[in-house]
Amino acid sequence: MLRRIAIFASGRGSNAAKILEYFEGDSEVDVALIVSNKNNAKVLDLAFEHKIPSRVLSKKVFYNSDALAKHLKSQKIDLIVLAGFLWLIPPTLIEAFPDKILNIHPALLPKYGGKNMYGINVHKAVRRAKEKRTGITIHLVDEKYDTGKILFKKSLTVKPEWTAEQIAEAVLKLEHKFYPQVIDKLLKEA
Repeated sequence: MLRRIAIFASGRGSNAAKILEYFEGDSEVDVALIVSNKNNAKVLDLAFEHKIPSRVLSKKVFYNSDALAKHLKSQKIDLIVLAGFLWLIPPTLIEAFPDKILNIHPALLPKYGGKNMYGINVHKAVRRAKEKRTGITIHLVDEKYDTGKILFKKSLTVKPEWTAEQIAEAVLKLEHKFYPQVIDKLLKEA
């Protein structure tokens, strides 16, 4: 049975690229749509290159309408995958896709989660706190930032001399390796 994914991203799309690469040639999984909240996001170039339909959202439509949920249902989307999507998911989408919205966070939740805790902000906070370990958390999405049910964590040792940028680089390698695997497992066990 074919499972269809919609990837939501706000930026360059490095996780989206790894997800596409992972599922290339997989007869059971189709990346069917790429959604962004920025019309200049590099992830849209990725959609174009791979001939994947894309959609750019306005804040008004995203938060004040059920049009997106209806569109995703009409496209038979099985799983929404957030890959660097920075807007809080509205209740209408969570209700339409219960336990079917997945996010990856570049830290070991519940530490360093919540509003404005994304990208380099997370790694700077880890560096300031002199954490010995950091990593990734893959979780289901609920009505708040980074509080949904945790499905997977992977950690790494933070070297004392690492800058926030070096931490970010190490964490991104974990994201690229494990996010597609967790998506695959979740889809094929459903």
